Amino acid sequence: MRQYLMALALALSACAPQVTQAPEARPLLEEKGFYPATPGLEWTYLPDGEALSAPPYRLRVEGPGFFAGQEALRFRFFGRGEDRVYYRQVGPFGVRLLGFQDPSARVAFTPPLLEYPPEALLAVGYRWGGTTEVRVELLTPSGREPLAEGRLDYGMEVLEEREVRVPAGTFRVFRIRQSFRDSRSQDVREVWFAPRVGEVRTREGRLLVERNFR
Repeated sequence: MRQYLMALALALSACAPQVTQAPEARPLLEEKGFYPATPGLEWTYLPDGEALSAPPYRLRVEGPGFFAGQEALRFRFFGRGEDRVYYRQVGPFGVRLLGFQDPSARVAFTPPLLEYPPEALLAVGYRWGGTTEVRVELLTPSGREPLAEGRLDYGMEVLEEREVRVPAGTFRVFRIRQSFRDSRSQDVREVWFAPRVGEVRTREGRLLVERNFR
């Protein structure tokens, strides 16, 4: 049960059919937010090393919604059979993750998990983290059924600021180490975040290929 809880909790920040056709050409949107969160924004990712012709993963800001009685923004991650909606709050406090949901399960964090701090604090050497209670529920035709719950400790640290080149271009990013730990195991990931661009490398090792805003 603990292993199942950890696996779900670590599937942060993403079943749809594979995308096999190029998207219709659209004008670039404008975005100035430190953490881009305007409805309609979209990012395209591929695992590091895969050909650009491979079926991509997409992340899209779908708009406002509610999760656990709180207002939030819905971020949908989909592709290659994955389809998950993340519920985030973005503001002067930074970026909070309330939880996420896919066709089979719903995962909630209480209090919300702080994914990114306020812009003024993001610098090399800065650390943040905390403890959250994770509740996992199965989604069934008759409603939600409790599956597991437990405590998750997490810590984030900005390791470095550097320039990187990925298929989408060259960006100045913060390398951030993310550590997650429950009573039995620990998981460490790394993400590259570029202000006003978003995640250039996701915690799953997927690289930014394209975005529809500037």
